[in-house]
Amino acid sequence: MNANEIGKVILRAVLGLTFFIHGFSKFQGGIANTAGFFDSIGVPGFMAYVVAVIELVGGIILILGLGTRVVSMLLAVIMIGAIFTVKLSAGFLGDGQMAGYELELLLLAMSVYFIFTNQSKISLDQKFSIND
Repeated sequence: MNANEIGKVILRAVLGLTFFIHGFSKFQGGIANTAGFFDSIGVPGFMAYVVAVIELVGGIILILGLGTRVVSMLLAVIMIGAIFTVKLSAGFLGDGQMAGYELELLLLAMSVYFIFTNQSKISLDQKFSIND
């Protein structure tokens, strides 16, 4: 185990936890409210359910290191969607009324990292020799 592997595990766990909490909050705050928000920005409301499930389940799976590359691709697509449909107009740091896209950009960069990097030695992917 080297420092690179430890860093990879920490980064994957933090990314997974962040997405898990975001997915959980969509359900906790009332998924119907989230669907209404999606409708208000021109995204079909049912996509709120899709996004919330991917964030919730994907976050857990990412923490475990199972299907890391596939989950990271899905999460990257969600972040691209969030940036371009909601956050871009507020700017990088925000406009005083809405937060900017700096968090989404960080989450996107972290997800992209896991799309291109090798499996971590501390992951279920490695344990089960899953090639995603």
